[in-house]
Amino acid sequence: METLTLNTQAREAMVAITRPLQQLVSDRKWKTGALLVFCPHTTGAITINENADPDVARDMTSFMGTLVPQLSSFRHAEGNSDAHIKTSLFGPHCLVIVENGTIRLGTWQGIYFCEWDGPRTRTLWVQFLPGQEE
Repeated sequence: METLTLNTQAREAMVAITRPLQQLVSDRKWKTGALLVFCPHTTGAITINENADPDVARDMTSFMGTLVPQLSSFRHAEGNSDAHIKTSLFGPHCLVIVENGTIRLGTWQGIYFCEWDGPRTRTLWVQFLPGQEE
């Protein structure tokens, strides 16, 4: 298992992580299989979405703020119940195909870490699952 450390800059943000994940794949010389990316934080998530237009990430964080606002009526004492809910809606992991040393995504796709309770230093766990070589 490898780790990827991120420093987020805002309370809510979608941080593009495709490039550092691809760099990890290249550095480790992983060729064919799958890459599991897991977030061990209860207020951070992983998703795959469009990476060509940065407005998509902004729209998503804005919509999540409307869908699940930070309310004082939540009972959780830390004041970040909205972040826990948003994380559960997105999920803690993604699994992507690696072929010939390259992460396989659709033309417009990118992998994102979703920060819902920052800014913070976050650590993601990355596990390569080797496939059968032909």
